[in-house]
Amino acid sequence: MERRPVILGVAGGSGSGKSTVVRKLVQSLGDAIASVVRHDWYYRDPVHLPFEQRASVNFDHPDSLDTELLVKHLRALLTSDAIQAPTYDFASHTRRERTATVKPTPVIVLDGILVLSDAELRGILDLAVFVATEPDVRLAGRVRRDTEKRGRTAESVVDQYEKTVRPMHLEFVEPSRCYADLTIREGGFNRAAVDLVIDRVQKMLAARGTEVTGS
Repeated sequence: MERRPVILGVAGGSGSGKSTVVRKLVQSLGDAIASVVRHDWYYRDPVHLPFEQRASVNFDHPDSLDTELLVKHLRALLTSDAIQAPTYDFASHTRRERTATVKPTPVIVLDGILVLSDAELRGILDLAVFVATEPDVRLAGRVRRDTEKRGRTAESVVDQYEKTVRPMHLEFVEPSRCYADLTIREGGFNRAAVDLVIDRVQKMLAARGTEVTGS
């Protein structure tokens, strides 16, 4: 019986409600069963650039992410090794000195807008989920998140959305939906779809010898 962790990828546009979906998944499965790795922890560090230039970096392009390190870390978790994941300061657009310890658990949830756009990441996933939300809802969610949690102004958020977020969504994020095993509409508010994902994960765990009843 294979004891390999279940790797669940949750993708979708910025502000789509991915974090809410991920939070509900972890709450239902339990912290001892599920841990989270976020793709946006792995932004490359443009600390050598002045702040104005850092702020203008296209953070929604795949090249802005150190996906090679992420793949290395996921493979380490698959072999039951803990990782020291990088963390990112979104206000200064730099990588922090401190890291986040992620221990191997039966379920690893990989959260990120570009999770399904990378072939190597897709090859690691056991289950791929895409969170589909209307553009106006995603923009509102992004403005709320970035102003409340990332020290941004609403004007800067909208400007970034128009210049890079929307174009990159159309070029990379939306086309990756075709790789999803399941699509969740309306984000974390779609409880039936979230429950379906939980059920699929529990069945995978049971097949690997880990029984989870959920909350």
